[in-house]
Amino acid sequence: RAADRADAALAACRGEATPPQRARPMGATKSEGGVAGKPPANAGEPREVRDFIYSDVAEPHAARRQEILKAHPEIKDLMGPEWRTKYMVAGTVALQVFMTWLTLEWSWTAFLLAVYVVGATANHSLFLAIHELSHNLGSKSTAVNKLISMVANCPICIGYCITFKPYHMEHHRYQGTDEIDTDIPTFLEGKLVTLTSMGYVDHCIRKALFMFVQIFAYALRPCLTKPDLVPFGGWLALNWVVVLTFDALLVMWLGPSALLYPLLSTFFAGSIHPTAGHFLAEHYVVDGNTETYSYYGPLNRLAYNVGYHNEHHDFPNIAWSSLPKVRQIAPEFYNDLPQCPSWPGIIIKYIFDDNLSPFSRVKRGKKKD
Repeated sequence: RAADRADAALAACRGEATPPQRARPMGATKSEGGVAGKPPANAGEPREVRDFIYSDVAEPHAARRQEILKAHPEIKDLMGPEWRTKYMVAGTVALQVFMTWLTLEWSWTAFLLAVYVVGATANHSLFLAIHELSHNLGSKSTAVNKLISMVANCPICIGYCITFKPYHMEHHRYQGTDEIDTDIPTFLEGKLVTLTSMGYVDHCIRKALFMFVQIFAYALRPCLTKPDLVPFGGWLALNWVVVLTFDALLVMWLGPSALLYPLLSTFFAGSIHPTAGHFLAEHYVVDGNTETYSYYGPLNRLAYNVGYHNEHHDFPNIAWSSLPKVRQIAPEFYNDLPQCPSWPGIIIKYIFDDNLSPFSRVKRGKKKD
């Protein structure tokens, strides 16, 4: 079976003899880690992967948040910004400027290796710094958070940090809601990758190609499907002025070829890269009816603990440095939830498991005929 082959590939990736056993939800009458509710109507049933998983129940995080706060009110003490974020951003930006200069005359092999290993990892870390700052978790001031995010945006070379926030806030408020949550692939993406594929091998190739260029889908999908959400204004203009000024200064200092390192770093940061596995790991349904997964592995150290994704959605006003404490304080709500054991592993599983596709997401709203 395709799923068996995918599990074997995942196990091999992790150096295991057999595929790992996933943690299971807590009891048949509970869903999402102890919060009362029921799964999507078609969860757990064999289904042809030709459409999304539709649900008529609310997303799990708001209800779980209330239950956790009732049981552990001390979690409120963790809420608020993290002062170290701005220094980590500054250090990462400095690293990227240094690497841009250092690799300028390297051979193509060494250059591309540096781009993939150092540059893509650093720029992906900056993606997730901007994610943190969109929640106002770098400073008590909203304006300061925006300015720090513009600094983080510089080595990415394309201004997006101001545009990102409104779309991401809707993802939190309306997780899975059709035509609102732009984190979910469009039906067209599912059609191009899955519905028009001609067998297992073709489906795997298409999913691999989609993963390779997925940064374009994440960047363009919100703007194409909901272009009016972010009207042009002073902050958006300043975002582009800051980033384009950074680009111009690099070109004036090192020449036009200097932009190749940061631009390729941005591309590979959102391509088939170990840290980019979190795009799949967070909300793609791989275990029955669960729509949000946490990853507790070492790559969190490079990614502002975004792997603690259930904890983040439950408490989006708690900074990256305190998310592990949420799980420590309330383990009964998290330890029995299905988890993602490996970001690189979920990329392999997604590509080779024929049951996974862009349609492997929960949607709220009426199914279209």
